[in-house]
Parts: sequence; C-alpha cells; structure tokens
Amino acid sequence: MITTFSGMPRWRPEDVNSAGEMIAARLEALGIPVTVHRPKLWLSVPLDASVTLAGERFRAKPPSSALSCPEGVTAKLVYLPAQKSSLRSYNKRASAFFGEAAGTDGEMRARLEGCILVTDGFGNPALTAIAEDWGAAGLIAINPGTDIHWGTCTTIWGSPDLDDISRKPRIPVAAVNHETGARLIAAAAEGAEATLRTEMQEGWFEQAIPVAEIRGAAEPEKFVLLHGHYDSWDVGVGDNATGDATMLECARLLWENRDSLHRSVRIAWWPGHSTGRYAGSTWFADAFAIDLDENCVMQVNCDSPGCRWATSYHQTTAMAETFPLVREVIETVAGQTPVFKRPNQAGDYSFNNIGLSSFFMLSSTMPDALREEKGYYAVSGCGGNIAWHTENDTLEIADRDVLKTDIGIYLLCIWTLATEPYLPVAWRGITAEFAATVARYAEAAGAELDLGPAAEAVAGLDAALEAFEAAVAGGRLAPVQANAVTTGLARILVPLNYTSAPRFAHDPAVTSHPLPAIEIVTRLDEFTGERRGFALTQALRGRNRTVAALRAATRLVEAATA
Repeated sequence: MITTFSGMPRWRPEDVNSAGEMIAARLEALGIPVTVHRPKLWLSVPLDASVTLAGERFRAKPPSSALSCPEGVTAKLVYLPAQKSSLRSYNKRASAFFGEAAGTDGEMRARLEGCILVTDGFGNPALTAIAEDWGAAGLIAINPGTDIHWGTCTTIWGSPDLDDISRKPRIPVAAVNHETGARLIAAAAEGAEATLRTEMQEGWFEQAIPVAEIRGAAEPEKFVLLHGHYDSWDVGVGDNATGDATMLECARLLWENRDSLHRSVRIAWWPGHSTGRYAGSTWFADAFAIDLDENCVMQVNCDSPGCRWATSYHQTTAMAETFPLVREVIETVAGQTPVFKRPNQAGDYSFNNIGLSSFFMLSSTMPDALREEKGYYAVSGCGGNIAWHTENDTLEIADRDVLKTDIGIYLLCIWTLATEPYLPVAWRGITAEFAATVARYAEAAGAELDLGPAAEAVAGLDAALEAFEAAVAGGRLAPVQANAVTTGLARILVPLNYTSAPRFAHDPAVTSHPLPAIEIVTRLDEFTGERRGFALTQALRGRNRTVAALRAATRLVEAATA
C-alpha cells in the first residue's frame, strides 16, 4: 500500500477516488466486508499561485479554500512579523500571532485595509480570519524553510452549511518559501506593491469513502471507530499513506481474529481531509450521527504513523479519560512512557460535538533534540519531518521498523477496546483536569464572576465517579450497565470540554480551550466599556452551561450506583 501510494498523487478528486477504490479492492481481496459510500463533498483544490514583484514572478502555493483570483490582486505590501511560537497557531487572537506588534483592531485596519499582509508562518485559518478582519486585500505567509507547504485557510469544518458558508475566506492567500519571503519583506519596507494570484478548483465532488466493518460476537451493534485520511498533498507517504497501511493491517489482523471480538470495529478511510477541511469524516459524522451517538464507544484517529526518525511519544494526542489505556499500551509496545497533549481542533476530530472520547491524531514523532540537531522547524505531521505537506513527502519518509511499532500500538489499543468487557475509560482523569481548569479560570475572573458553583459541581462529579469506580471494581455493576454510564458521560463531557457549538453541529477549526464556555474570563482585560458587560454576560451563561452539564453527568453516575 505505501509503495503503491508513493507513486499516486492524491489531491485531485478523480485521483482520490482511484485510491479509495484501491483500498476497497484490498479489503475485498482479504474477505473483509467493506462498504464504499459516495457522498458529494464540497472541496477546494489548489491549482496554482504566484507573487509578482517588480516584474519578477515568484513561485507560491495557495492553501485550500483561499479565494480563487486568477487575474490577481495588486496592492501595497505590509509586513508584520509573527512570533516564532505562533507559527503553527490556530488561535484567532491577533496577540497570539503578533504579540505587541498587534495594535487595536482599529489601528490595524487603518494600517492594512486594501493592502497585502505579509507575515511569517503558514497560511492557516486563524491567520486568514485575522487578515480579513483587518481589511487586508490578501495574505502571503512566509514558510520557515526552502520548501513551500500546502495547507488550508478556512475555519469552516467540513462541507459548509448555510450558517457557516459566510466564513469562507474572501481574500486570496498564498504561501512562499523563506528566500522569497525575504525579498517581500525588503520590498514592503520600501512601500512596494506586488500582485498576488491564486487559482482554485471548487465545487461539490463525489468522493469514495471505504468503510470496513468487523463484527463483534457479544455486542455487535457497539463499535470502535478507527479512521484516517487517504487523500494527501502530492503522494503524501508520511501523511498519510503510512496511516492507510496501518489501518489496512489492523483490519487484516482483526478480521483473522474476529471470533475473539466482543464489540465491532469499524475502520474508515477519509477523502476531503486536505481539500475539504475534513469533509469526509464530517459527512460520516453527519450521515451516521445517531448510530455514532448510540453505539460508538470511542474514536481513534490514525495520521502520520511510521515515519523516519519518529521514535518518541512525547506529543501523544489523547483526551484525559483515555490516558491510562494509551499509556499502558505505549509502555508495553514501545517501552516508553508517553507525554500527552490535548487534541487540537484538527485532524478529522469530527466527532467532538457528538461526544466521543478519543485518542491519537499524531502518535510517534521525532525527539526534540534530534529535530533541533537537524535544524528542522516544527510541523504538524510526518513524524516531525519537514517534508510534511510538500512534494518531498515520498517513500524515504516511511520507516519500516517505526511503522511496525506504531501498528502494534494501534492494534493493541483497538484490541483492548474491542475485547475488554468493561470499557477502559478513566473519567476521574477528566475531573482532575476540570478542577485545575476551573481553579485557573477562577483566579483570572477574580471578583468579576464567582466560579464556585463550577468548582462544586466538579467535586460532586468526582465523588460520584469514585463511588462508581468502586462499584465496578467490586463487581456490583455489570459491564453493560457500567459501559452505558461510560459512553453517556462521553456524550456530556466531551462536548463540554471541547466545543462551543451545539451537539451535531461542528465548531470552527480554531483552538478549543478547556471548558470553552467559561474560558472568556481569562480575557476580560481585552474588553472595556460596554463590551466588558457583554463579556461578563457571556461568561455567566457559560458558567450555567458548565454547571448544568456537570450536574447532569453526576446524576447519570449516581443513578447507576444507587
């Protein structure tokens, strides 16, 4: 699979479909039941881009969902340096990108309106939204190295609906390499103009979504969802042909041992990850929302495993309630204790608003010391290799030995979830996280908002969970009863901790802070005059949402142990 995909570019819709049919054929050859769904997804496919300065044309790449502007936009260049720590930020706060260089919105509009903003980093959604808010006519992102990285610049998650289509970027956006960027910075200092040109292919495209299902023996309606994308930028070996191969191998081994499965395992390969901002997984979340809500016990994402030099697990993506399971598996298979990171609002995590506990997005990565030794900057995949999202993500990025280890980790995690009578979820890990978050927010709020009710609700849930764990350990709750509580808690607590939009909707693709309904209290100093009152009103309503959800979770647990 990896060798085959290394010769197959997979970002144009017709090429993606060819790869999807190939995956389905491999599954059928193994005798594994597979369904190929063929929804129409909204895609934005980058074709070309350039920046012309003083008659000289420079190579560029447009991120998906940039405004298609083949005739070009000519405007004055304005350079605003970004903080190094923000180069991969998805935080829409301007201060997170530019620090003290960012003035008030009014000051920045006066400076940038009708101009092309030139800055450091990747042409990501939050940065594009900031440029639009400031009235910029276009955005040029200067990538840190010699290569130019593809990406996306929309905050819309998946195919847009009527409510979020208005967030589609309205300006052309392009990325250039460091060398071109230096020329543009010098030109901006002289007040020069440049022409930014982008060309996109956009519309609704039928795309193949292969989904394999390996039925469990005891509770076949309940299932674990293992998933990852099979589209890519160019041939995308480390992102994500290695993941596609990992899922295929897991499917093969689980199928051969299907008689031992208690629950089912559903394995899905997504198109539209790169050009549709997770359009494939979002369609699946929408089309099968009720089945996922009622029957999915957990989702596991598979992106960029098995890459060259990626021998460390110090940036392992997981939700807190899954830490013990993931830690035990990685220690068993890789002999390392992972360091966990909170899942970003990224990477086909299209199921947060339904409320699915989740782990992995990125698993193995390059040790920091090795990355620094190689002079690599931080990227969001390929195990830390800077071939990420470039034409250089070719066969040599895959590493057979690392891939074996990562396949072992994924397989053991899925096997445990599919075979253990009691779902291995540790909810008191999340109450510990909540308690720390509420304490931090309370300190920031001071006398402006009393978060005592939230702290009390967290403590009440933790006490109920302590009794619940004791009942499970003492055999006083059957697995079916305990697991119903576990999944019911996920439907309440995952949306509370990761989303602002309602259930079955999709949040924008920007950073989600813990307990986002009350996070605004950490930013009260940004609001003055009448707006401070608006912010406090929002915070009070957020507190109500938080307390109500925590109390509902507590009642669910207490009812099971009464």
